[in-house]
Amino acid sequence: MDTSNIAVRMAEVFRRFPDRPATRIKAGDGWEVRSYRELARDVAALAGHLVAQGIEPGDRVLILSNNRPEWSIADLALLSIRAVPVPIYPTSTPEQVRHIAGDSGAVWAFVENQNLVERLLPVWPELPALRGTWTFDGVAADDARVRPLADVLADPVSPDASAAAASRLTDASGDDLASIIYTSGTTGEPRGAALNHRGFTSELDSLDAFFDITPEDHSLAFLPLSHALERAWTFKVLTSGCMNTYVADARTVADALVEAKPTMFVSVPRLYEKVFTTVHQKVAGSPAKKAIFQWAMRVGAWNQRAYRKGRRPSLGLRAMLPVANKLVFGAIRDALGGPKTVMACGGAPLREEIEEFFSAAGMLLCQGYGLTEASPLISFNSPSAFKFGTAGRVIEGGEIRIAEEGEICYRGPNVMVGYWNNPEATAAAIDADGWLHTGDVGYVDVDGYLVITDRIKDIIVTSGGKNIAPAPIEGLILADPLFEHAVVLGNNRPYVTLLVRPHLPALEDLAHQLHLTFADAGELPTRPEIVEEIKRRVAALTDKLPSQEKVKDIRVMLEELTMDNGLLTPTLKVKRRQVEERFSALIEEMYEKVSHIKDRRH
Repeated sequence: MDTSNIAVRMAEVFRRFPDRPATRIKAGDGWEVRSYRELARDVAALAGHLVAQGIEPGDRVLILSNNRPEWSIADLALLSIRAVPVPIYPTSTPEQVRHIAGDSGAVWAFVENQNLVERLLPVWPELPALRGTWTFDGVAADDARVRPLADVLADPVSPDASAAAASRLTDASGDDLASIIYTSGTTGEPRGAALNHRGFTSELDSLDAFFDITPEDHSLAFLPLSHALERAWTFKVLTSGCMNTYVADARTVADALVEAKPTMFVSVPRLYEKVFTTVHQKVAGSPAKKAIFQWAMRVGAWNQRAYRKGRRPSLGLRAMLPVANKLVFGAIRDALGGPKTVMACGGAPLREEIEEFFSAAGMLLCQGYGLTEASPLISFNSPSAFKFGTAGRVIEGGEIRIAEEGEICYRGPNVMVGYWNNPEATAAAIDADGWLHTGDVGYVDVDGYLVITDRIKDIIVTSGGKNIAPAPIEGLILADPLFEHAVVLGNNRPYVTLLVRPHLPALEDLAHQLHLTFADAGELPTRPEIVEEIKRRVAALTDKLPSQEKVKDIRVMLEELTMDNGLLTPTLKVKRRQVEERFSALIEEMYEKVSHIKDRRH
C-alpha cells in the first residue's frame, strides 16, 4: 500500500497500537477515552455505512462541527474510502454553508447538533447534490434525510459494503484528494484549496526529522479542526499513535491545558500572548513581585543563552535557577499544563519577546509559517534549529524564493493541487513553474531562517506615496499588556492612525492607578485621563519609528473583537478590512480635520 496516504498510515497505527488511548474528551467530571482499537472499529463501521450509501471515491462530504472525536472518526472513515472531506467552520452562516456545499458539489454531510443542522436546512433546497446528513448528536429534524450517527452505527454493516470499503483502501494513493479546505478571503467568496494526501504526509515526515515524538506523547486540539493547521497537526498526532484530547469550546482552553496536561501543544499567538500578559499583570501592582519576576527572567535568559551557545551555564547561574523555578517559572509552566515535547505556534507572527519569555521559563516555543494552500506548513523552528524572531527554515523537500515586492514564493510537494472549480484563481496563485505566491512579504536571513514582515495586501501606501508595513508597528504597541488588539491605518491617507482595543482587566488596573472611579469598565475608554495615557504609551512605544510611521491619532474600539461578530479569523487574527468597515465612523473622525483644513484652503 502507498504509505504517502494518510488512511494507509492510520491502518498501520491501528495494527501497532491497538491498546493505546487515541481520542479523549471531557465527559462530566471525567474523560471519555477511545483506544486505537475502538477508533479503528468505529472508522471501519462508518466507512462501510458510507459505501452502502453510495459514497464513491472522490465524492465530497461536508463536516460541520466543533472539535470532538466524532470529527476525526468521520474524517478518517471518509479518507479510508477515498472520499474527500470538506470542513466547514461551525461559526459559518447559512449562506457560507450554501456556498461551500454548492461549490464543492457535496453529496453528504456530517453535522454536529441541532444548532448547526439549522444552518444547513434553510439552504438545502439549493443543494441538489446533497443526499443526506448524519448528526453527531440527536436532533429534532422533521426530515428523513437527517439521522443521528449513533442510529446509523447501531445498524449492522453488510458484508459486501465492508468488503468494498476495505478494497478502497488497497487502491489508496498519495495523489488522492485528502480535503478541500475553503479559505476565508477578505473579498469575494471563499475558495476551496484542494489538498492531496502526499501533501500532508510529506510535511509529517519533515516534522519527524526534527521532533522526537513517541506514542507516549499526547496533544490538545482546541483550534478549529476546520482549519488546516489543527487538521494537519491532528494527522500528526494520530499517525504517531499519540492521544488527542478534543476541546469543543476554545474559550475553555486555559482550564483544559491545566487539566489535560498535554505534552504537545500547537496554538496561535493569541493564547501565548494571554499567558504573557497575565503574568505581567499579576506582578505589575507590587514592586517586590515585579523585582522578583524581573530577576527570575534574567536568570532564565542567561541560562538559556549559555545553552544556545553550546556552553554550560556558570555554577552561580545554575544555582539560582531552582529558586527562579520555584518563585516564577513553575507557575508559567503549570499554566500551560507542564513540560512539552512540542510547543508550537502558527497562524500569525509571534513577537520575539514572547519567545524569549517562554524560553527563560524553560519552554522552547517553536514558531512556524504556512498557509492553507500549502497543507499548510512551509517553515518551522525546532529544538535543533531555531532562531527567535523568525518562522524557521523551510521544510524538507520545499523551496523558498523572494519575488517582486518581497513576496514569499514557495514550491514543494505539499502545495495544493489547485482551487477547486476555479482554474483562474489557481493560475493566479501558482505560476507555470509551480511556485505558490503566498501574498506575504519577507526575506530569508543569512542563516537560512524565514522572516515574515507583512501581508502584501496589508501594506499601507499613504497619499504621499510612503509604503508602510503595519504589522511591525502593531507588534510594538501590543508589547504593552494594556492593549489586546491594535490596527494601524493609513492607506491612501495623509498619515498613520490607530484603532486599539484595550485589555479590560489591564484597563481596570490602570483606572485604579489613576484613582478613577467607575461603575463599569466599558465607560473607561472614553475617559480623558485614559485616552491621554493610551496616547502617551503609544507614543513611547513607537518613539524610534521614522516620522511617516508614527501614529498621529488614536481611537479606542469599545466593541469586543470575536469570531462570532466576524472581526477575528478562526486563528484569532484581526480581520483588518472588516474592522475598518465596522469602525469607519471612528476612522473618519481621525481624518476629518485634514479635510477641514483643505476645505478652508479652498
